[in-house]
Amino acid sequence: MKKALLAMLLGSALVLGACGTTNKTTTNETTTTKDQTANNTTTTETTKVDAEAVAKQKCISCHGNNLEGSVGPDLRKIGATLSESQIKDVLKNGKGNMPAGLVSGDELDAVAKWLSEKK
Repeated sequence: MKKALLAMLLGSALVLGACGTTNKTTTNETTTTKDQTANNTTTTETTKVDAEAVAKQKCISCHGNNLEGSVGPDLRKIGATLSESQIKDVLKNGKGNMPAGLVSGDELDAVAKWLSEKK
């Protein structure tokens, strides 16, 4: 009986732990419109990413709370040094001590654009 209860509690903890790891930086807005004459439904999905929130979540441990540099370099004016595509390349592939793949997809595009505007 005790083993079954312990197994159930452990399983519940794992399931609930997995549920708590959602990415809160991405919001999806879906707009649906209906064309009355053709009787067609068109759905357009737009994804918005809060690049600053992603950076605070994934970058501050190495680049500091204000991106002033710590273990990693100062990023406050990185856009004056690197282009958006160069920043995207570093984020995607890593460089030096920077690991590859910390951000991907829409987050990669948003963070690269946001950092490229820091001049």
